[in-house]
Amino acid sequence: MRKRVPRISRAPTSIARSRRRGVRAGRDLTVSDAPTWVLDTNVLVSGLLSPFGPPGRLVDLVESGRLRIATDDRIEAEYRDVLARSRLGIDSSRREAFLAIVQFQEHVSAPPWMHAAPPDEDDTMFLEVALRVPERTLVTGNVRHFPPRCRGPVTVCSPRAAWERFLRLKQP
Repeated sequence: MRKRVPRISRAPTSIARSRRRGVRAGRDLTVSDAPTWVLDTNVLVSGLLSPFGPPGRLVDLVESGRLRIATDDRIEAEYRDVLARSRLGIDSSRREAFLAIVQFQEHVSAPPWMHAAPPDEDDTMFLEVALRVPERTLVTGNVRHFPPRCRGPVTVCSPRAAWERFLRLKQP
């Protein structure tokens, strides 16, 4: 007889439901169908620190090839710099494995941002790269850092909104 182990934590109901609908239902996107989005560094940090919740789900999608991320040299450098910070406590093997995957994602050359700049000029690079991919989507844990007047034609969304959007893409 199999021994039951009590659950310590549970994913939110909507995420648990979506997991059941996803892979098991056979509606996964192929790599060629995978959307390409820009992920802000804070989404990667959250996703690599905890597999639970929308940031973790998005990182899982990137690792499985069902979501592609767009970067340029500046974003890759920021990923490497921030993810290597020891105070974050990201496991080095997990970090290096993820950064190896990033090398095989969409690498673009972004033109200068011609719209109003976000409050933090360092965030402009994410908008510039998002403008170069068909989906024009930037996923960030700090949506308020990208006020509507600064977004231009780029869709800026939270990890939860991005996760829900991804699930809608998979619907038959």
